[in-house]
Amino acid sequence: MSSDVDDFITYLMDFGLTEKEAQCYFYLLRYGPKTPSPLARSLHTYRVDVHRTLLSLIEKGIVRPSLNSPTVYIAVEPSTALDAAFQRLQQEMQEMERRKRKLEELSRQQRFRFSDEVSTYKMLKTTKEVVSTTILTIGHTNEEFIWIVPKEGLQAASMFGINSVVQELTERGGKTRAITDITYNTIPFVQEVIDAGVEARHFEGYSGLLYSVFDRKYCMSAINIDVKRVTLDAPAIMLYTDDPVYANYLTSTFELLWDQAVPAEGRIEELVKQGPPHADE
Repeated sequence: MSSDVDDFITYLMDFGLTEKEAQCYFYLLRYGPKTPSPLARSLHTYRVDVHRTLLSLIEKGIVRPSLNSPTVYIAVEPSTALDAAFQRLQQEMQEMERRKRKLEELSRQQRFRFSDEVSTYKMLKTTKEVVSTTILTIGHTNEEFIWIVPKEGLQAASMFGINSVVQELTERGGKTRAITDITYNTIPFVQEVIDAGVEARHFEGYSGLLYSVFDRKYCMSAINIDVKRVTLDAPAIMLYTDDPVYANYLTSTFELLWDQAVPAEGRIEELVKQGPPHADE
């Protein structure tokens, strides 16, 4: 079949026809009224299969049988056929809406119990997946987002738009705190974080677990990730979960480190006074 024919068949299927029905209807449109036998040969199927297809098209108002014998089958003009198909789809949608309302009513009567007690886990396997999940979760965070990241991760937050959604969280009234190792070379990235409304602190030489917690329920923690490779296709393995027990554990660890860390502004002022290092850190 040509691409135009394929498109025609596809659009017919969008209106609720099966592939066999769409092909049969198209054949009748192109070649005129036919009996089942030539239709079966042209469509490479059996007469009984064609009969079933024709009966279905008749029920849908798309094909009409003749009154004479032998019976031939006539395709209804496309605009009329599509109007009939559209009307049928509307009726089906109305029926589905009626059933939906009835199910909602029955659900209220049954008083079903829904539980948030079961936690779920997901493995994120690329930097791209980590970034997209982080951005999506920050977008649903209402109160607080905390994260701790080695200094190399600050560049990723800048490059991949994480700081922008953090800024939006700040504007919504949410709070963000961050811990990292601030060096002279990372000052611009730290300043960008601070400008997004983040309360940041410096922890000297931090090289521990990279993790984040959202509203003390959702959390992400690194299992294996190379933060020095700042590319979306870089491999990464991070655990994402909505387990509040694990989130509370990570939050408690964060608070211990937070108490030991120093405010980012003071660290930046100290580094600026010292000037740039003689060698890259």
